[in-house]
Amino acid sequence: MFIRNYKEVNPEPVEMEGAKGVKMRWVICQKDGAPNFAMRVFELEPGGYTPYHRHEWEHEVFIKDGQGIIVSGGKEFQFKAEDAIFVPPDELHQFKNTSDEKLEFLCLIPNKGK
Repeated sequence: MFIRNYKEVNPEPVEMEGAKGVKMRWVICQKDGAPNFAMRVFELEPGGYTPYHRHEWEHEVFIKDGQGIIVSGGKEFQFKAEDAIFVPPDELHQFKNTSDEKLEFLCLIPNKGK
């Protein structure tokens, strides 16, 4: 067991094609001894967005701070701090920060999704 402040983990820029102004912290992952799931914290600068993409694993997301929209299936859905979002496997999705402040959210995935 361990306890760690997420800010002790250095944020890494997300450099995937289609991403802008995104950083990610691997807060808990396999290298920490977690065999099944990884916890990541994403930070999107104002106007930032993740790639519009899909994959075979689900996401469980908790919005820590900020607000924005998630694009899914060609539609836009608004979210705000303290909302929880479930993204099923193989669903196209993209997170966008539509505010003037940083957007921060936790994203949980299975380790096979690394």
